[in-house]
Amino acid sequence: MYDFIITGALLVDGRQVDVAINDGKIVAVSAVISEDKHNRAKYPINSAKKVLDLAGKFYLSAGWIDSHVHCYPASPIYHDEADLVGVASGVTTVVDAGSTGANDIDNFYRLTRAAKTHVYAFLNIAKTGIVTQNELADMAQIDKQSISQAIARNPGFILGIKARMSSSVVGKNGIKPLVRAKEIQQENNQLPLMVHIGNNPPDLDEIADLLTQGDIITHCYNGKPNRILTPAGALRESIQRALKRGVLLDVGHGSASFSFDVAELAIKQGIYPHTISSDIYCRNRLNGPVHSLATVMSKFFTLGLSLEQVIRCVTENAAQALRLTDKGRLDAGYDADLTIFELQQQPKVFSDSEGKSVAGDKFLVPLAAVVAGDLVLTDEGKLKDVFSL
Repeated sequence: MYDFIITGALLVDGRQVDVAINDGKIVAVSAVISEDKHNRAKYPINSAKKVLDLAGKFYLSAGWIDSHVHCYPASPIYHDEADLVGVASGVTTVVDAGSTGANDIDNFYRLTRAAKTHVYAFLNIAKTGIVTQNELADMAQIDKQSISQAIARNPGFILGIKARMSSSVVGKNGIKPLVRAKEIQQENNQLPLMVHIGNNPPDLDEIADLLTQGDIITHCYNGKPNRILTPAGALRESIQRALKRGVLLDVGHGSASFSFDVAELAIKQGIYPHTISSDIYCRNRLNGPVHSLATVMSKFFTLGLSLEQVIRCVTENAAQALRLTDKGRLDAGYDADLTIFELQQQPKVFSDSEGKSVAGDKFLVPLAAVVAGDLVLTDEGKLKDVFSL
């Protein structure tokens, strides 16, 4: 007896499969072998407590992972509810990118335990997290001992550390907070380091030259002067060197950090994002230009990425960057975190963070999330009328 079988699921490569789930894990993925829903699965319908037949009409992927959100509900600046940016939008896993530091990370952990969405955190190297916009202007904010203790207390929750390296954040400290962040990283088992880039100083070349394999540059397509492209539109040499060392590019769209023009120029040169993330919080969720991870993902269709490429950025690539070894793939043995969605073909206008609008002709609509084998319908509500469970 299986807990849950999903039949007739359409994959992004066009194949149809049946998926069997037990105890929160995927136990089998088999090709559809017949149009008869009672015989086509290797695992017959009557062997499951619950069955969902997608009938080849709806897409299924590994659960979407948003590797840059702000969902600490007690944050005075960037706050939201994990399930509003998570399962309500088809996202099974979210990673808060530095809202909290060592002072508040334990409270954040407690507040997220009731969420249906899997919630993790990048720990801000400033002990207060983002309670003001200049948390790294005072080097005393970076307390190595407090950071190491917080990481030790929350080994399954803290996935890495976060350093926001733009002029408004670091003040007169320039590159020094990032030098300290790299020391912290080395002292804590080389946890992933996510680095926010924005206005200089420090200059992006200084930042990039300090980064090593697995480090993540977020806001990679921002339109600020201190961006990954030179004024002539070529990729900076420092970024070229960083990519060769295995540094990863994350979108981190946000309210002020995504330019269609920069993304288009970069992608034409083969500079693709490793991960697509939203940098979502309540204000840019409700008022735009972010709205949801699905909206951000859909913008990349206008930039030439295929459905397979886009989905890979929020599943396999994201899990690899975050070292979530049991997530990100639709294979036996992996966590039963799945996203059910449609690809709607109709005109839609998308906006970036610079005020530019681009017309698209298709967009993603998440319909449900499956988290550890449990089905959660999204705000779309469409599946209530389509499926009987």
